Amino acid sequence: MSALLELRDVEARYGPVQALHGISLDVPEGEIVAVLGANGAGKTTTLRAISGTVRRTGEISLGGRRLRGGPEAAARAGIAHVPEGRGTFTELTVQENLRLGAYTRRDRAGIKTDLERMGEWFPWVAERRDQEAGTLSGGEQQMLALARALMGRPRLLLLDEPSLGLAPLIVAEIFRIVRELNEREGLTVLVVEQNARIALDVAHRATVLEVGRVAVQGGADELRANESVRRSYLGY
Repeated sequence: MSALLELRDVEARYGPVQALHGISLDVPEGEIVAVLGANGAGKTTTLRAISGTVRRTGEISLGGRRLRGGPEAAARAGIAHVPEGRGTFTELTVQENLRLGAYTRRDRAGIKTDLERMGEWFPWVAERRDQEAGTLSGGEQQMLALARALMGRPRLLLLDEPSLGLAPLIVAEIFRIVRELNEREGLTVLVVEQNARIALDVAHRATVLEVGRVAVQGGADELRANESVRRSYLGY
């Protein structure tokens, strides 16, 4: 399957500190790819480089076209980024958050259809449409952030630590929805996740980063069988 997203020799800095050292990876269209690694490995920075929220060098292409510019350019190219820590607009209602996710769209009928579609994926959304997002539970806020990203009808979904701080049952539900969206609708996903076990369960392939460099790449089954990956990230 051809690559939807391509990174070639991508570097990124925070002031004088270099966070990425020539990252190269591909995300095939219609697949889920996981990025694994310890804290400080460069996982979040990789997503920020793709979505244009950190200064970068190297080449990043989506669908064969080079990505240039900041987060708005990335959004208009079809990239939706769900950042670590959920990032919901807490003073806005559930419905207002969802509508913000569709800000690049002009098809009113399609937006209405997708609002109903979010109610199918996340049944509580319709019941709480007028509730302020800040009053939702942590798990509900994470699901709302995901639903808001999906309202943009993205070609590529970037998920940063979706399990962070959530109960195992909520984490399982979020990853179930991501897997179903991939299987039913062909959604392409790049997910950063410290819970390597659940990430490898849903991913087709994975990349392990160490100190801003690619350490290991391969199919999910291949990495699950890799002894160093098992010891470092899977605990057996």
